[in-house]
Amino acid sequence: MSHEIKNVEEYFQISPKLKKNLAIILGIGLVLFVIGLFQVSSSGGEHHGDHHGELINAASTASVQGAAAVEAEGHGFHWIQRLYANLWINNIYFIGIAIIGVFFFAIQYIANAGWSVVLLRIMSALSTFLPIAAVLMIVTFFFANHDLFHWTHEGIADPASDNYDAIIAGKVGFLNLPFYWSRLIIFLGVWILFAWMLRKQSGKEESIGGVKLYKNTTKLSGAFLIFFGISSSVAAWDWIMSIDTHWYSTMFGWYVFASWFVSGLAAITLIAVLLKDAGFMKVLNENHLHDMGKFVFGFSIFWTYIWFSQFLLIYYANIPEETVYFWERLNSDYYSKFIFINLFLNFFFPFLGLMTRDAKRKIILLKIVCVIVLIGHWLDFYLMVTPGTLKGHGNFGFLEIGLTMIYLAVFAFVVANALTKLPLIPKKHPMLEESLHHHT
Repeated sequence: MSHEIKNVEEYFQISPKLKKNLAIILGIGLVLFVIGLFQVSSSGGEHHGDHHGELINAASTASVQGAAAVEAEGHGFHWIQRLYANLWINNIYFIGIAIIGVFFFAIQYIANAGWSVVLLRIMSALSTFLPIAAVLMIVTFFFANHDLFHWTHEGIADPASDNYDAIIAGKVGFLNLPFYWSRLIIFLGVWILFAWMLRKQSGKEESIGGVKLYKNTTKLSGAFLIFFGISSSVAAWDWIMSIDTHWYSTMFGWYVFASWFVSGLAAITLIAVLLKDAGFMKVLNENHLHDMGKFVFGFSIFWTYIWFSQFLLIYYANIPEETVYFWERLNSDYYSKFIFINLFLNFFFPFLGLMTRDAKRKIILLKIVCVIVLIGHWLDFYLMVTPGTLKGHGNFGFLEIGLTMIYLAVFAFVVANALTKLPLIPKKHPMLEESLHHHT
């Protein structure tokens, strides 16, 4: 069978057509972004649904006996807060897809999985966006922390201050800027370090190969998974849950991970089928696609399970400081519709679309479902971030679409460029034979 392994060597090149398409996406994104900025700056970013803002403020007041009312009312709205909120959403969303590339790569080694060898380069390529995402994350937080996070305001933990908030003061040991900055930089730095080391191991494997290198990569993967298991949950608390500072959920770390994981799986699957369509990945067969389809299908259900469990526990417990999160969203004229769209895109559509065995093996269906899932989970993060940051001033328009298209174009170019650096198929991987003959 050695002749089969010799024939799998493929190199990806960024075609003029791909460059043109990415340039078009970037160009349209920039135009929409500029139009959106002009719209929100000229109108002050006001949302037409004033009733929505009133409901949120009322909900906050009722839920935490006045303390959250201060948070809900904020310190006056400026249109630039909408820009900051959208930067934060896209940073979190795309950094999640990138780190899931590392996570799923590491899982393959820890599990001694052979079927997925032909997909390893795609997982590794996703991780190359992490350094860019980290810079964007740090810069955004540096300029926007006061606009995104209520707990960063001056005097929030000082009983003598007009801004004093007793609930937030009780959390100041964890939610303070020096400690937050430390966690942010350490998490991003260690994630990037592991991604770089694992990708470097892939490069060595291409030239050296052998079981010893495979075992070293497995050990490195184990160390990453331990760190990621802890840091991903804390990052979810820091980057998203602390926006709604009075609110907390013990399931939130799992919820964010589930959303990241499904997005990452959909991205890997979509890239694989696009490469296959472009004439690459000749050894990728319908059995590999079937397994990736099962992952997208299964973890869409897992995401729904976490969503419903979190909602049900909070709904039936009916504890004010917990219910405020869903009250702000469900009783809003503006945000409420997005909750149902969110559930449709992230559960009903992939559940029905990928239910049958044949559906998971058809490229066209996988393309459609993966695109919908990626859009749906962007919306999921929009719902996590926007109500807490913008309150009654949330909106969806050219600014949101344009900025997301800019991020998408940059992300896609970085990943495509990473795919050109190594052969698409790791020909010296010790389990390549198993992957080539994978059958389900």
